[in-house]
Amino acid sequence: MAEVFANPLAELAEYTDMKQDMDKGKGPIQVSGVTDSQKVHVMHELSKEHPWRLVVTYDDNRAKEIYDDFSYFEPNTWLYPARDLLFYSSDIHGNLLTRQRMQVFKHLLEDEGGVVVTTVDGLMDHLLPLSMIRESCLNIMAGQTLDIEEIKTQLTNMGYERMGQVDGMGQFSVRGGILDVFPLTEEVPVRIELWGDEVDSIRSFDAESQRSIQQMDEVTIYPAAELILTKEHIEDGILRLEAEGKKQEKTFRDQKKPEEATRIRRAVGELVESLKEGFDVQMLDAYIRYFCKDTVSFLDYMKEVGAKVTLVSSATETGKQAEVGVIETEAEEAGKKTVESGGNVDQSDTGTAGTKTSGKKTARAAGKTAEKKQASGLALILDEPQRMKEKAETVETEFRESMSHRLEQGYILPGQADLLFSSKTILADAHTPHTIFMTGLDQRLPGMTPKAKYSLTGKNLNSYQNSFEILIKDLTRWKKDGYRVVLLSASRTRASRLAGDLREYDLRAFCPEDPGQPVAPGEIMVTYGKLHKGFEYPLIKFVVITEGDMFGVEKRKKKRKKYNYEGKKISSFSELSVGDYVVHESHGLGIYKGIEKIEQDHVIKDYIKVEYGDGGNLYLPATRLEGIQKYAGADAKVPKLNKLGGTEWTKTKTKVRTAVREIAKELVQLYAARQDAEGFQYGPDTVWQKEFEEMFPYDETDDQLTAIDDTKRDMESKKIMDRLICGDVGYGKTEIALRAAFKAVQEGKQVVYLVPTTILAQQIYNTFVQRMKDFPVRVDMMSRFRTPGEMKKTIEGLKKGYVDIVVGTHRVLSKDVQFKSLGLLIVDEEQRFGVTHKEKIKQMKQNVDVLTLTATPIPRTLHMSLIGIRDMSVLEEPPVDRVPIQTYVMEYNDEMIREAIHRELGRGGQVYYVYNRVNNIDEVANHVASLVPEANVAFAHGQMNEHQLEKIMLDFINGDIDVLVSTTIIETGLDIPNANTMIIQDADRLGLSQLYQIRGRIGRSNRTSYAFLMYKRDKMLKEDAEKRLQAIREFTELGSGIKIAMRDLEIRGAGNILGAEQHGHMEAVGYDLYCKMLNEAVIALKGGKEEEETFETVVDCDIDAFIPDGYIKNEYLKLDVYKRISAIETDDEYMDMQDELIDRFGDIPKSVDNLLRVAELKAMAHRAYVTEVDINTQEIRIELYPKAKLDVTKIPALIAEYKTALRFAQGGEKPVLFYQEKGKKNKNCEPMIEKAKEILGKLGELAESRK
Repeated sequence: MAEVFANPLAELAEYTDMKQDMDKGKGPIQVSGVTDSQKVHVMHELSKEHPWRLVVTYDDNRAKEIYDDFSYFEPNTWLYPARDLLFYSSDIHGNLLTRQRMQVFKHLLEDEGGVVVTTVDGLMDHLLPLSMIRESCLNIMAGQTLDIEEIKTQLTNMGYERMGQVDGMGQFSVRGGILDVFPLTEEVPVRIELWGDEVDSIRSFDAESQRSIQQMDEVTIYPAAELILTKEHIEDGILRLEAEGKKQEKTFRDQKKPEEATRIRRAVGELVESLKEGFDVQMLDAYIRYFCKDTVSFLDYMKEVGAKVTLVSSATETGKQAEVGVIETEAEEAGKKTVESGGNVDQSDTGTAGTKTSGKKTARAAGKTAEKKQASGLALILDEPQRMKEKAETVETEFRESMSHRLEQGYILPGQADLLFSSKTILADAHTPHTIFMTGLDQRLPGMTPKAKYSLTGKNLNSYQNSFEILIKDLTRWKKDGYRVVLLSASRTRASRLAGDLREYDLRAFCPEDPGQPVAPGEIMVTYGKLHKGFEYPLIKFVVITEGDMFGVEKRKKKRKKYNYEGKKISSFSELSVGDYVVHESHGLGIYKGIEKIEQDHVIKDYIKVEYGDGGNLYLPATRLEGIQKYAGADAKVPKLNKLGGTEWTKTKTKVRTAVREIAKELVQLYAARQDAEGFQYGPDTVWQKEFEEMFPYDETDDQLTAIDDTKRDMESKKIMDRLICGDVGYGKTEIALRAAFKAVQEGKQVVYLVPTTILAQQIYNTFVQRMKDFPVRVDMMSRFRTPGEMKKTIEGLKKGYVDIVVGTHRVLSKDVQFKSLGLLIVDEEQRFGVTHKEKIKQMKQNVDVLTLTATPIPRTLHMSLIGIRDMSVLEEPPVDRVPIQTYVMEYNDEMIREAIHRELGRGGQVYYVYNRVNNIDEVANHVASLVPEANVAFAHGQMNEHQLEKIMLDFINGDIDVLVSTTIIETGLDIPNANTMIIQDADRLGLSQLYQIRGRIGRSNRTSYAFLMYKRDKMLKEDAEKRLQAIREFTELGSGIKIAMRDLEIRGAGNILGAEQHGHMEAVGYDLYCKMLNEAVIALKGGKEEEETFETVVDCDIDAFIPDGYIKNEYLKLDVYKRISAIETDDEYMDMQDELIDRFGDIPKSVDNLLRVAELKAMAHRAYVTEVDINTQEIRIELYPKAKLDVTKIPALIAEYKTALRFAQGGEKPVLFYQEKGKKNKNCEPMIEKAKEILGKLGELAESRK
């Protein structure tokens, strides 16, 4: 492909001259006249002989665009994001940014060349020398000897977090001889198994399923933080911190500023203490200057790797000449350079490259030889240097102002204010003999002195916007004029199809067999490739057209692994620890006391010990875990323990079961009525439907398309739809609703779109009217914003069928609203409706299709979807161009608030400030206004009268208000792309779903958004609050709403499945058991299965069946594995469990294998309606369930098969089968287990044949 793009340019004399200048190191050169779409092409061609290339631009969006285009020409292209230095030093931040940066460092250390794209502020922060990052990597090889304690310390120092089980990047776990690490730079975690202290095997695995992916010989683990400190660094740093802290405190006291002096003393004291006790590396980036004197910039990194490789031989000269040329010119440059004189250098604006001003830069230039050979292998390309310079100066000014404020207030030390290289320094350093300044216009560049200026003539292409005729007209003209045309298509099949289509218009279009095949004048090459936009070189008659130019911009989609949330059991066992309250279904509420090994008749087994109210202890075989659950009440009050063997528990259970049966009946009747009753069956999509869908201005994500298909399939079937669409804020749930509504309206049905707030109603109404304007559909709205006259008209229209779609608040649930033919009910932001409204909705639902939309379903709804009462579609894929929200969790701090607001207003945006107390919200708004006097601050809350509230909200939407201080009323659905910073005061008081939902109000455009979750200083956070803030920080990736809801369900339980009166019942038995009872009752009613038919199966076998401590050390995990083994029901599950145990914990010991065999026997017995199996060395006793559905006519034949060894007896109420081994004495149970399997298999066949 390279030749296709390079050959035409080589015909330009200007291009040949500039190429020679670049290759010989006669830069910097300035190239102007090229459009944005052409720049990457010219950048690539001019610099391709340099192994390393650094492209620097002025903002994130432009960097992303250059990165995407450069990836087409050079696959080894990486994006290096800048750190947000103002807020980076806050308490907690996710590791996504560190990961992206560390991946680039990894490539610099391991690869021979490539392209790095960054913004100018990416060059301005201080970094550790690259050699320190190289030294801090951990390399582990198979066969190597490891000290596991040492590795644990090393990983912690590298910024890795120790967990019970690895499920995210930057974590590690140690279980026995297994070390799991999820390296920050990799896509999957790695499992290292030790045999003693020797590395036995290394393999990558899937964090979700724990299955192995690939065997490896070695692994290199890169740090999970950019600041990696040795013990010596920390000790030196502490001395510097303490010295500067004392000095600063003295200064404040001399200035009569006691408050600031105390503040700085306290801050330094806390920091030093945490450093001595063990620290979070992620927190120390702001103190880099105290721990490392010889810091460098990212530009130094690039120069260092560039100095190790030399120029690839140019087409014009032999490699040797080219290389020599480079070194000579660099030597000349070095001669002209200003020499550092005892610290600072006076750098004039003439642009001669001065050196950096941060003390003696020993690490930067290892002698003059490195300076000479400075960057023969590095080409430096500055995109629009003037704009870059402005951006660098803005960043610097903003940072300096902010730091001087913090310094005055005693929030930081002077060394923390020195975190940036100056813009002057960076730009001066960017003047190298291999630098290109790319500018669209031929302009003067103050402070920059190019050695030569060149101009190319380029043109942007007009977009064809799906108009094939105009495209053909242009192509025909170009053919006539002898142009060479390259058409880029997004896929190879589409390319060949397009070439075929063009040939029909008598155009010479072809798909190249050989990628290097040139294009002749008058020809069109149609090939695979992606660029943002096409371009034209009129002088050499060369045109490139992209698919975006032809058919509008199509977004690139990233294939992700799909997670299936349907029917996933939410296990609370992960959190069970000694002392927790547990509920056993037969014995009631007790306290979990841990696992004990008990030996009985020389057979060892694990038992779970539960202590009860009267001091009695219950020992449960660990294989019978399904009867026990963690007690999860709604409040934190201590529950009353039951007595072992008392009648109290049975009474409680009966009472709750009766109540549960009632609810289940209500639930199921509602849902069963919907399942049984035939709903309206819609026809397939019409032409209008297709036309309507094509008018959607964005590209649907894969998840969206799946959800749309599922919804339509439900509508086209006879069943009544009840689907939950769970997707993040702004993920296109409304579009799914629009399409369903349009489908319903076409068949004469009416649609109700129910929303929780008036403002959201207005917004949805506007969307519907806008999207339906070209079709004969009447949309109306019912809310407080409508006059009584308008309402009356709408009600009449609904009754007579004139109104097709009504969007409204709970007003549409009123008795006076009647419909002619209601077909679809859409409930938006479902988590906001109270129980009474839900009851009304339920009545309305009876025989109407229902679509529920939510970002974070309330635990109850989620639970109902998971236990299969409702269908669920999950939208996890973000719309293209969405940027994850940068989330910071920190102690409340006025300075941070001031800076966050300044930063947002500086880029023309707006800010949400959430404060959830109405009584003093006005004071908070005044305080915010005093922090930023230039901003227009207003406040809003739900207790205002509607006109006042509406006015404030509309002013905010129109951009007249800069900062809106409000209660959580904003969590519902307002879509303001210009508001991209949010500050939440007392974030620890809000629920997890609520935090997530509110945070979703920002980040609705392609700008980076910031969320600051603040809690009071020195406040001890409750455990739940801490878990919530941790979770919010973890789930910064886009599309985490469903995961948040799952975590919420774990943190607080599902609440009352149907209403307040159930609260007491749930308290009595705990959430898990309550749900289990409800689930059973629902299944019984749904499937028409009698409830009594549930029976338990117990297998008792004289073999050691337990999990040894050495195999699984962690007690949570051991319990979890016991629980899952006891739940095995099929052969497939048995095999899966075996595979998983081998993958996760190594070869299966005999006692665990026995455990699996017992579980397999139990599953077979259960299928054959057997309640008990006892096996010893000579006998098998099989007790059948009295109501067993077996084909009894075949039992005599089964007994006859075993002659006298198998007997049948009616032991009391239950029928029993005895098998006795006669004639030979068995040493162990093995033969009898095999025999039991055989008999149970045959009994199972009798159960099958009965069906």
